[in-house]
Amino acid sequence: MKASDVMTSSVLCVSLNATVGEVARTMIRERISGLPVVNDDNILVGIVTEGDLLRRVEAGTERARPHWLEFILGGAKLATEYVASHSQKVADVMTRNVTAVTEDTALADIVSLMERNKIKRVPVVYEGRVVGIVSRANLLKALADASAPETAKDDDAIRKALETELGKRPWYARQGHAVVHDGVVDLWGVVLHDSERTAIRVAAENIPGVKAVRDHMAWIEPLTGTVVEAGEDAR
Repeated sequence: MKASDVMTSSVLCVSLNATVGEVARTMIRERISGLPVVNDDNILVGIVTEGDLLRRVEAGTERARPHWLEFILGGAKLATEYVASHSQKVADVMTRNVTAVTEDTALADIVSLMERNKIKRVPVVYEGRVVGIVSRANLLKALADASAPETAKDDDAIRKALETELGKRPWYARQGHAVVHDGVVDLWGVVLHDSERTAIRVAAENIPGVKAVRDHMAWIEPLTGTVVEAGEDAR
């Protein structure tokens, strides 16, 4: 999937001339936590979020530091913080280095950007203009839609689907097999890691038509080679 498949197309933007008060009221009214900022040509130039408005003199949350620490930080850092907490202009408080994507950007790449930059939303642009936005909520909706129940498979199809899924995974040691009867999957064989046992169970549970999964797999203790049979708590 790509950005255009999940993005919100109706994006509310604010101009560089907007005030901090206007932005705050818009966020509350629209129940959103961030707004792209555009110039007079509707080109994306920044983004303003709740995080940009946390340290404000009006709310009494302006950052206060001991004098000795202010001396170490220096005038430039303190002046920058003063602007962020006192200016009424969006242009002064917004984040200018905006991480943006195009409509063809893959969702996997968008998630990586969010994780790497610790952000909750990414504007989608075309020739510099905002055409959409992808937020964490959009990604959750995509997950919910993709998790819709599929048509149940019969026993033979379940077994083949499990073999196909496990065959694609490098962690699978290929030392087991599954028996399927009336939608119940019995897992037999040997696993080399307990995490492999869990992963095999998850793979089986995700196949449409599976009613239950019973684990009979044994685990080989890596240091001694001792075979530990699956206990009742592992089934």
